[in-house]
This record gives sequence, structure tokens and C-alpha cells, in this order.
Amino acid sequence: MGFMRDIEILWDDLLEAFENPETALAYFLDRETGDIFAVPSDFDDDDFWREMEESEDRFLRIPGFDYDQERLLLHEFIRGLDNASLKGMLLRSFEGKKPYGRLDEILSFYPEEFDRYMAMKEELISDRARRWLEENDLFGAEEEDF
Repeated sequence: MGFMRDIEILWDDLLEAFENPETALAYFLDRETGDIFAVPSDFDDDDFWREMEESEDRFLRIPGFDYDQERLLLHEFIRGLDNASLKGMLLRSFEGKKPYGRLDEILSFYPEEFDRYMAMKEELISDRARRWLEENDLFGAEEEDF
């Protein structure tokens, strides 16, 4: 592990970047200021992309949304349900061609389960962001408050 940097990063902005499913946007973290910014992935400015590449020790590209982890989370959530009817509906949705398309609709009728699922999802994304920060020598594992 290299030099640990202690900069102020807006946690909500970082989570928003990790949650972003749009491949049309690329998010970056400025390791010196803690600023998080997004640019279109097809931004047509060779000088900008060259600067990002040459300054990769300063500007870290934030990884995008992880659909595989989302599927594992959804599978774990469904397995843990006690309500057999809801479990069956979500399993059919999960196994369909568009597994995420109806999740919000189905869970909108089960607000407590929706809140539980969203809490699980937020924890997954938060853990992923914390690991990423640690891997990039921005915060140690013992730091919990951002």
C-alpha cells in the first residue's frame, strides 16, 4: 500500500457515481481536491483525454455500475424473503429476459421489503466504494465516516 491520502470527498457524490448505470458518462475523482466530476464518454476533446491519461495518478476513473453484483444482491434478497407470493413474483421477474425491469413495480406494493432491498443495495454500493477508496490509498479500512 502506498501513501495514504486524506482528502474530503462528498460521499453522496461518490455513491452516485458508483450507482450510475449510464455508460455515456465517465466519472472521475480528483485525488488532490476530492472533487468528483462527470464527462460524456464520447467527449470529443483529445487534449482532455490526454490530460486524464497523463495524470492518472491524480484523476481516478470511478468504476461504473456493476450489474453482476446487483444480480447477486437481488438473488440474495429474494432467497431471504418469507412472503412466498412475493418471492415467486420476483423469481419470475429475475429469471426473465429483463430481470430488473419490473422490480420497482413489484416492490412498490411491498414498501417494507422495498426499503429493505434499498438498504441492502446501498450497503453493497457503500462497501464497494470504501474498498475502491482503500485500494487507491485514499482512506484506510478503519475510516468509516466520510
